[in-house]
Amino acid sequence: MKRYGHGLVPGAFHPPHAGHHHLVRTARDRCERLTVVVRGSASDTPPLEQRVAWMREIHPDVLVVGAGAEDVYAGPERVDAVFVAEPHPSEPHPSEPYPSEPYPLGAYGAETGAETVLVHPEHALSDTAVREDPAAFWDFLEPPVRSALTRRVVVLGAERTGVTTMALALADHYRRRGGVWARTRYVPDHARAYGGPALAELRSSDFPVIAQGQAEREEAAARDGSPVLLCDTDAFAAAIRHERYTGTTSTATAAVAAHGRQHLWLLTDHRGVDCADADRLRPWMTARLLTQLTRTGRRTAVLTGPHEERLAAAVAAVDALLAEGPHLTEPLPELR
Repeated sequence: MKRYGHGLVPGAFHPPHAGHHHLVRTARDRCERLTVVVRGSASDTPPLEQRVAWMREIHPDVLVVGAGAEDVYAGPERVDAVFVAEPHPSEPHPSEPYPSEPYPLGAYGAETGAETVLVHPEHALSDTAVREDPAAFWDFLEPPVRSALTRRVVVLGAERTGVTTMALALADHYRRRGGVWARTRYVPDHARAYGGPALAELRSSDFPVIAQGQAEREEAAARDGSPVLLCDTDAFAAAIRHERYTGTTSTATAAVAAHGRQHLWLLTDHRGVDCADADRLRPWMTARLLTQLTRTGRRTAVLTGPHEERLAAAVAAVDALLAEGPHLTEPLPELR
């Protein structure tokens, strides 16, 4: 099999999936050096910068660069071969970035006689189909892409209002759907396991550490789970807890919350939940959470009534979120 000095793989990778990775790995095995050019713009969803970061993580042994609609590739040396995928027998009209005609090499600075190498794809994957229904192609996506596309749902509320019970019930509900949904993950409340002390015994400096730990566990679960992730509280809730137990705000904890990637917050109401040692701060906590959720524009559903009604309302809110999808935009025609 012929080998090349410097190979080039261009494409939108919008989003990158198993077909793209097969193309890149095939090219890498046949070249001394390989450059992957990711085409797009900051206005895309996902944006060019994120797709470049994904490809760099997934393919650390190749050079990955980004190029806008008006840019051309200008590498440090000549390109010997441009790798593109040939049409799959079961897909007569291959999707982006697999063109039915080879890329015009001049657009990538390869006027010096670079050879076009067609690679037979392993899977007949349509980029458009993946964008429209990522869940249907979940197993063809790598961990960083799954993490970004996972719909993250947070259950939060005052103490002893059924937060953990609800988060676990929701995770079980979606696992029962089977298939890829059977891998639905639940992220427990990190504060419960942090150092062992009760919440009231935590120091102010503990809260940002707890918030960061919660965020890291959430990220790990999103990379390894299903298209939905259920979280028992989050960094935002940790910031409100800081107010609850110290009487002051925590800038450091709020900073962790500001970088969160959650999509829906389910607030468990304290009313109707029996609590032998209920205190006056439960109503305050519920009101404060709702006020801050609303003020910061977080998508929120308040869960009231008995458990069965709360679970039904929670499932309806999560299903509505999932039905909307991750809103992946179509790439510009010149970038396909």
